[in-house]
Amino acid sequence: MNATPAPEVTRLLAYEEIRQLASRYAVATDRRDIDALVALFVDDVRVGRDTYGRDALRANLASQLRGIGVSILNVGTHQIDLVDEDHATGHVYCKGEIQDGERWIHQAIRYDDTYARRDGRWYFVRRKHLLFYGAEVGVNPLTLAPANWPEHHDGLGTIPYADPTWQAFWAAGTD
Repeated sequence: MNATPAPEVTRLLAYEEIRQLASRYAVATDRRDIDALVALFVDDVRVGRDTYGRDALRANLASQLRGIGVSILNVGTHQIDLVDEDHATGHVYCKGEIQDGERWIHQAIRYDDTYARRDGRWYFVRRKHLLFYGAEVGVNPLTLAPANWPEHHDGLGTIPYADPTWQAFWAAGTD
């Protein structure tokens, strides 16, 4: 019996593993799980013009995420183009809800991605954040009374505040 998967199965696995990268990115960002977020990128990721590596990425992402409060990223359309068995590009659409101080912003985002497979695992090589729009909404959820779910269907919830990674991120202070 042949242990090598058929090319079609290999291609389908690549698509799914790359889709999981985008989903894991959203969840790790919202939870402020910087270690999980950085682990999604190649170890020699380029950060800015002249800096490389996950340590540089960790510092950059932590700085960016300290500039906002709660974020809710909802990944949608994901187009993936396989270049070869170890390289791909893609476009990911995302709807974001972002706390900007006392304001609550809705964003429509497209990420333009480059992916690479190393040691049998897919990673981001580059992730470019492009914005369709960002707009303040009428009701700021940060001003709502606690929902105390399931007692109430509306109100302020407990996440991300109850997530241990969220608490650790903010307890650590600036990097």
